[in-house]
Amino acid sequence: MELSVVLPCLNEADTLETCLTKALTTLRSAGIEGEVIVADNGSTDGSVEIAERLGARVVHVRDKGYGCALSGGFEAARGRFVVMGDADDSYDFREIPRFVAKLREGFDLVQGCRLPSGGGTVLPGAMPALHRFWGNPMFSFLARKMFRAPVHDVYCGLRGFRRDFQAGLSQRCTGMEFATEMIVKASLNGGKLAEVPITLHPDGRKAHAPHLRTFRDGWKTLRFFLMSSPRWLYLVPGALLIALGVAGFSLALPGVHLFGAHLDVHTLLVSGLLAVLGFNLVVFAMCAKVFGITEGFLPPDPRIDAFFRRVRLEHGLIAGGAAFVSGIALIAVAFAAWWRSGFGDLDYPRTMRFVVPGTVLAALGFQAVLASFLVSLLGMGRR
Repeated sequence: MELSVVLPCLNEADTLETCLTKALTTLRSAGIEGEVIVADNGSTDGSVEIAERLGARVVHVRDKGYGCALSGGFEAARGRFVVMGDADDSYDFREIPRFVAKLREGFDLVQGCRLPSGGGTVLPGAMPALHRFWGNPMFSFLARKMFRAPVHDVYCGLRGFRRDFQAGLSQRCTGMEFATEMIVKASLNGGKLAEVPITLHPDGRKAHAPHLRTFRDGWKTLRFFLMSSPRWLYLVPGALLIALGVAGFSLALPGVHLFGAHLDVHTLLVSGLLAVLGFNLVVFAMCAKVFGITEGFLPPDPRIDAFFRRVRLEHGLIAGGAAFVSGIALIAVAFAAWWRSGFGDLDYPRTMRFVVPGTVLAALGFQAVLASFLVSLLGMGRR
């Protein structure tokens, strides 16, 4: 069998018959050897009976959620390719052959695009303005920027893919973010992606409102994007904070006047805070990346493999220990000056130029030692 068409279903009696009729008729007219599967998530409105009457195969999925329903349908699919689409009549299943053609060309995932930026069309009343002009374009931009996914409509639910490819993505999400997870992981795993412009029609359901919840599902998508990208969540902000901290130190230690401002001890304190925060973010980036790869949430990264081949626990201990000792030494210089003064008043601007860098170095060194053990522990499963 070449193709399985999977429709997730939860009380879609208003539109299910129309969708199934289009899908089944298209398979026959296009000469595609396939099946249509309705992944039912507990419908009580007669949707199951409609599907069975029309000749679709019904798969009952007990676990609730859009992602769970689709996963159950995918597991039951027998086709080499799968095309998925919502059962609300917003997608025209007569466009199935266009997706199959792309899959036959060798693409792993073929994403539909409803937005004009990708050549698609949104009919009047088919998509809320907030989704069309902000939410979807914004998340699609993030998908391209953060994961290099070549898509302009990350939320489009009409798409096709190789069944074996999707099975290897190890998807974990159970809700609406399941669809965006597929694109993110397909791109991270080096999949070959294509985009097909489609037309979005108004939702045909009358018995109930759409299952999508704008802000709840938008937050879930953003949360998933951040968890899937330690680089953008931790590494990039961390590197920026470290750069700002180093720049602040380089200007404040000699007491530079910049644009009429005297950068002094207060700048040193703030720069030290930025450096410590930045270092912690970089450590979080490493830990999150290693943990995500080890648990199968993120794909293998040759840069991480190279890091563990070249850098051992002892390297981190030596570097951290050296930073800690250097920091203590700087603090000792200030303490010696205090001792010589009989523990009286000190030259504040001068001694703080030893105390602040010393404190920052000691803190960073101590954290580096502990972080070296943690990163090494997380990486043990990779050896």
